[in-house]
Amino acid sequence: MTQPKPPLGMVPPSPSATPAPGSEGTTPGPALQPGDPRLAALGELVAIVDHLRDPAHGCPWDLGQTHASLVPYVLEEAHEVADAIRHGDERHLEEELGDLLLQVLLHARIASEEGGFDLAAVSRGIAAKLVRRHPHVFGEEAGSANRGLAGDSAAVKRSWEAIKAQEAVSQAKGKAKLEAAASAVGDGASASPLSDRLASKVRGQPALSGAMTISKKAAAAGFEWDDMAGVWQKVHEELDELKEAVASGDQRHAQEELGDVLFTLVNVARWCGIDPEEGLAGTNRRFLDRFSRVEAALGGDLKGRDIAELEGHWQAAKAQIRAEAEAIQPENDPR
Repeated sequence: MTQPKPPLGMVPPSPSATPAPGSEGTTPGPALQPGDPRLAALGELVAIVDHLRDPAHGCPWDLGQTHASLVPYVLEEAHEVADAIRHGDERHLEEELGDLLLQVLLHARIASEEGGFDLAAVSRGIAAKLVRRHPHVFGEEAGSANRGLAGDSAAVKRSWEAIKAQEAVSQAKGKAKLEAAASAVGDGASASPLSDRLASKVRGQPALSGAMTISKKAAAAGFEWDDMAGVWQKVHEELDELKEAVASGDQRHAQEELGDVLFTLVNVARWCGIDPEEGLAGTNRRFLDRFSRVEAALGGDLKGRDIAELEGHWQAAKAQIRAEAEAIQPENDPR
């Protein structure tokens, strides 16, 4: 039987490198070939970034950047990647992934200049993490049947979360400040381990995504309503409190209450199996589509128009979009 060819750039393992029975997959797969085009392309990009950061011959703007100054660009590029995926735009996705990769290289270069980590450390770190969190592929469990498309992804997810929790405990014990605080508790263990893990997990997430993460984990731990009616009751309760806060003129209090309303609506989304981030992104797109038509109908000038006129154009834009959507549906579409 002819053996299948390895993926591009992969070197098939030699017979002498074949693992002993029962230990298959206990180490990462074969290394990339030195002439692999992916390595060459990545090397070229690294060299370009290095040149941009060269103190004598680099770009003044790039040289002026720091970890902190690049934060808005990291977030922007990550959101643009997500937007390209939502629109199914492969060409745009390719471009935006490149922009996001540039951010990784810039941060690694800046850290290396400051005597910290470098790109090699970043790569080794994520490689080690992937191996550590996939024991069913690389570790002692590698001989199990839970591999490939026929494996149990739910079991993998449970194992992943358990390993992450173990890592969090180990990291906490390694920090003097946390050890000192834990020693006051007595046995060195946190009194609120789930809260500690969630605080770390959502720290870098957008607020809406973080709220969903917190909501799911808290519910899984037992902090949950009995039924959907309880969720809706909480929504109305929070809305009433927001109205009172707005009426009081206390902007800080109103902002807190608005956050409570949004968090409760995230729980509604969780109960309904809806992604709030996707829902809001869709609303943004629909609004802009309708708004652009209102603008066009008014020649780009909305000033001085009364609400009745604007509402009329808005409803006309909605009807036009609906008619266009119906016109392009296949004849056998049951909708």
